[in-house]
Amino acid sequence: MSSGVGKTVCVTGASGYIASWLVKLLLLRGYTVKASVRDPNDPRKTQHLFALDGAESRLKLFKANLLEEGSFDSVVEGCEGVFHTASPFYHDVVDPQAELIDPAVKGTLNVLNSCAKTPSVKRVVLTSSIAAVAYNGKPRTPDVVVDENWFTDPDFCKGSKLWYTLSKTMAEDSAWKFSKEKGIDMVAINPAMVIGPLLQPTLNTSAAAILSIIKGAPTFPNASFGWINVKDVANAHIQAFEIPSASGRYCLVERVAHYSEIVKILRDLYPSLQLPEKSADDQPYVPTYQVSKEKAKTLVAEFIPLDVSLKETVESLKEKGFF
Repeated sequence: MSSGVGKTVCVTGASGYIASWLVKLLLLRGYTVKASVRDPNDPRKTQHLFALDGAESRLKLFKANLLEEGSFDSVVEGCEGVFHTASPFYHDVVDPQAELIDPAVKGTLNVLNSCAKTPSVKRVVLTSSIAAVAYNGKPRTPDVVVDENWFTDPDFCKGSKLWYTLSKTMAEDSAWKFSKEKGIDMVAINPAMVIGPLLQPTLNTSAAAILSIIKGAPTFPNASFGWINVKDVANAHIQAFEIPSASGRYCLVERVAHYSEIVKILRDLYPSLQLPEKSADDQPYVPTYQVSKEKAKTLVAEFIPLDVSLKETVESLKEKGFF
């Protein structure tokens, strides 16, 4: 497990859900981690990171702002690998351009620009999303297989007001263009809805989706999503850096399930919970589809099953006092 000994890597947005797990696993592998957070003085963003095994000697925190040019220069300095996970993810958006699109696109280019100036950087691993893959207006039905060759259509996103989806699509797109231009070796990780245990004390968007169902929501959303465990996602990031032949993008989905199925699994796991009985609308259930695991299997040998991920999420939400 010690393939990172003597190597320094950087993680942006280190207090986030995926990033916290990434920092944890990198430290366990012996890496020295330079981590950026927006506000190093906020204990809710940093305390859980400093509590990790190996943090005392090998975790260095930096203040960096996605929108501030050059603010990542000192963070990526001396790093062999850069994991760019920082990007806002939330739903109640008033000004999509300022709240989601600018931080995602400009922030990504900002980090890549710092990497382009830093000779030590051998590879950049970008945390993208299935959001940048699957939304192109093509029908998604049970016989359709989404894979890494699919690209979300920005015009489709604008028409459907899918602002988060648009922000991730534009960020990944501009990252590929910039990387090719500057000769940066970049790999993109495109996870679906990420669930599993929380390390951070704050509630993240995908765990909140499960929390609202178990906290007595009257209905469940009429939606089908891909689901993946946060530990598999963090591990895939590290493999994408460590395996020399890793390239391009990797969709990470253990399986696609409608919310009705999520409720059914939770009912089996926790019979005493008050779970919603019906869908939020009267429409037919949004169909599921498939996501190819062919390529992802080169980074993740065995995916953690959805029922295990849901159990870990609920137990973690209980333990953190959200429920």
